[in-house]
Amino acid sequence: MTAVFESGTVVAQETLSHDIRRMEIHLPKVAQTAQPGQFVTVRVNHLHEPLLRRPFGVAGVDMAKGNFSLIYRVVGETTQLMENLEPGAEISVVGPLGHGFDLSARHGLLVGGGVGLAPLHFLAQADPGHNMEVIVGGRTKAEVFWSELFRDKTARQYETTDDGSYGVKGTVNAVLPDLLKTGQYDCVYVCGPSPMMKAVVEVVKQYGVPCQVSLEKYMGCGLGACLSCSCEGRGGKRMKICKDGPVFWSQEVVEW
Repeated sequence: MTAVFESGTVVAQETLSHDIRRMEIHLPKVAQTAQPGQFVTVRVNHLHEPLLRRPFGVAGVDMAKGNFSLIYRVVGETTQLMENLEPGAEISVVGPLGHGFDLSARHGLLVGGGVGLAPLHFLAQADPGHNMEVIVGGRTKAEVFWSELFRDKTARQYETTDDGSYGVKGTVNAVLPDLLKTGQYDCVYVCGPSPMMKAVVEVVKQYGVPCQVSLEKYMGCGLGACLSCSCEGRGGKRMKICKDGPVFWSQEVVEW
């Protein structure tokens, strides 16, 4: 799939939490071709912008309007500049990039934490029957607002918090084994902090359920040229997260 390299137009910005924002961008070529799990790289049109583009997973699309959305955490210079963009502002976009999720599952289980839930949100949106279920993990109740974003796109939502302030106390693995014991899921999709994903993969492996992971890593180019986002595959094979991924079957990767 050929990526586009052009300016999009900011349609809207929405505050989801104290540091999480959702940006809607008008760029029909991306909205009409992006697949769940793919990402774009962006650069803000600003005289003092950072040199390198920043990657963000596509969080959803509206093909009729030609819009796609990004959900991002305000943590550095680029995201601070993004947060200040108003409707009508231009933003430079390259994408869609990478390989997305396998879409053949009939009853998938989504497992995510933090902004890792953004690409899973697109995956849930793309499921025509909305038969998937989702485990939303966070440190506190304030971080599981994501559950509402999945409410109309999944059959059921489960919440866990590290401090027990909402849902089940503990990590996502506090509820994962009991769900997998039912034998009803034909694929598990995981995205979030690396320690969380690795812990989830170890649990899923015990139940023999196919599992896909969406990896996140700093990228220099996002096109497979700079090798800054490589990970180790089976047999010592080096793979590029931006080009060979960012979605992999869990058995494909050894270390990331």
